[in-house]
Amino acid sequence: MLDQTTPLPKKHSPAIATGSARIPVVLIPGDGVGPEVSRAARAVISAACPEIDWIDAEGGAAVMEKGIDTGLPRETLEAVEAAGVVLKGPMATPVGYGGKSANVTLRKMYELFGNVRPIRTLPGISGPYAGREIDFTIVRENVEDLYAGIEHMQTPEVAQCLKLITREGSEKIARLAFDLAAAQGRGNVVCATKSNIMKLTEGLFQRSFETVAEAYPQIGAQHMIVDNCAHQMVMRPEQFEIVVASNMNGDILSDLAAGLVGGLGLAPSANIGDGMAMFEAVHGSAPDIAGKDCANPTALILAGAMMLRHLGLSPAAERVEAAVRATYSKGVNLTADVARDATAGSTTAFTAEVLAALEDQPADHPVRPGRPPQPAGKSADHTAEPDLQRTFDGIDVFVEWRGDVGPLVNILQTACGLGNFRLSMISNRGTVMWPNGSKFASQAPHWRCRFVVATAPASEAELRVCDLLSMIGRHLRWMHVEKLESHNTIPAYSRAQGE
Repeated sequence: MLDQTTPLPKKHSPAIATGSARIPVVLIPGDGVGPEVSRAARAVISAACPEIDWIDAEGGAAVMEKGIDTGLPRETLEAVEAAGVVLKGPMATPVGYGGKSANVTLRKMYELFGNVRPIRTLPGISGPYAGREIDFTIVRENVEDLYAGIEHMQTPEVAQCLKLITREGSEKIARLAFDLAAAQGRGNVVCATKSNIMKLTEGLFQRSFETVAEAYPQIGAQHMIVDNCAHQMVMRPEQFEIVVASNMNGDILSDLAAGLVGGLGLAPSANIGDGMAMFEAVHGSAPDIAGKDCANPTALILAGAMMLRHLGLSPAAERVEAAVRATYSKGVNLTADVARDATAGSTTAFTAEVLAALEDQPADHPVRPGRPPQPAGKSADHTAEPDLQRTFDGIDVFVEWRGDVGPLVNILQTACGLGNFRLSMISNRGTVMWPNGSKFASQAPHWRCRFVVATAPASEAELRVCDLLSMIGRHLRWMHVEKLESHNTIPAYSRAQGE
């Protein structure tokens, strides 16, 4: 497989990893098929690198059932912090209700800011892209964006999720993408965003990428609108080398890309932080086939190879990846999801084939030329925010109202009686409803009411915000307030559609 080179955690180095000392790695088998694929991956990785000292730990649904909402007991967290390296099977995530995802909790607790997903064809996999030389990597920001998980029910019928993008987080993931490109001898990095619509959040991600790109003049930097990027991946995936994206966009693109080369059962990933690294299969826990010895362990085996390379053990990683490719080329005892005929092998039989192929690989397997074991650079501190002149422009107040906009306008204009603010706009679901609003848009009981400063100085109006909210609250239920500022005379907030 392609070298999936990543920065080493500060507490690890190739010198330590290649010495005589044992190398601690926490193994979290997870849920569903997790224990089965974890056993397979452990067997293959141990055969390639007997120095691994496996530390078994619990995590996932079984832990949640014990009353630990995070799905991660203290003993597991202590083991993870001590070792700094984790190989993790799939863990079940509550859908639509219940506790937080244990997977996301691990990424956020240890600031595993970069998700690295290799996309490369394996031999013998049938499908519309069979035989094509697809070979690229998606680098996904891993802790921000909608995955911050900040949600509120604004009204019983309206839910809100905050999309948080920071300059620091965007620059860190861009540096990881360019460092990876440099380490792998890649010539181009594509940044995929929806900055044409989300000009502030996705726009900040794009601008941060472009700032970081200036430090890598030897590597091409290109921006694509994310939907066009998805289209291009389907039409001509060979054009891509490294793709970097925000959390949600990267999640969707990486699953799409995995489908090009055989599906999630073949997709490994690495989650990288400055002092911690976690390696996992991309697929879920698949409870419907748990315990049937038919799950495909390829993704977790290849994630284990990524882990070996991360620890500075590139020859061992090459042996594992070569053994997997040899097994697929042979086409015997492949699991049912990829088998080329009606006779599919079990998880156990497939693992035995990989182990046999591993024995045929030289112990000092050569590392691919031009693919060093780690990137040349490190994630640096984010670029300092430029000096800004901030101006207070007003506030957006979100209120619950069931009825026509006319009576709402009367109430809000009465609330402006203090004279410091002027009602300038009311929108519903992002579309202007007053003044000169749409006559066709459906209306939810959730209205954004924009009040702008009406009297100078703005600093005096800013002191009267609570008075305005008090006046509004006498007649309406308000649930959310956003402060409006301009930075260097440029509005730092969005306009409504039609405003």
